[in-house]
Amino acid sequence: MAFSMSNLNASELNQIGAALGRPEEMGNDAGLEMQWAVRAMDHATVHYNLISSVDASRLRLTKIDDKIYEQFRKEFPDLNVAKLDEEDLKSPESKEKWRNFCESFKGEIEDFNMGTLLRLNCEDDYNPDSTTFSVRTQFLAIEIARNKEGHNTCLLTKKQISEINSS
Repeated sequence: MAFSMSNLNASELNQIGAALGRPEEMGNDAGLEMQWAVRAMDHATVHYNLISSVDASRLRLTKIDDKIYEQFRKEFPDLNVAKLDEEDLKSPESKEKWRNFCESFKGEIEDFNMGTLLRLNCEDDYNPDSTTFSVRTQFLAIEIARNKEGHNTCLLTKKQISEINSS
């Protein structure tokens, strides 16, 4: 199912970002949750289509990819970005380390702490078994590392084989 952000205006997107930054104020607002879900799914769809259609090792996600990557690998040198364990992102120790990393990009990455979806396994599409919630800076650091280290290139190969088999 395709989702579109075209029906959300800037004010609505800002409300989502503000609420995600202050979860205690979000409550159980179904409309707000739906707006976030639509935006997150739209982003996930666009991202997956992009990384499965081009050589991701040559792809740039931001103007500061190199800086993000260098700082990421300095602070997380042994993190296996190909197959993440949720504990790498969500244990109390990891949360603190990630929070500091993300905060260091405040003002450099637009919507640096906006909620997004992240694939735990770089070989998978976004699916319920292999997708988790992250913040934008975390997503960018991991996906930039996957691109630079060649982990996302398998998706282009998969897509090409699928197209050949369906012909």
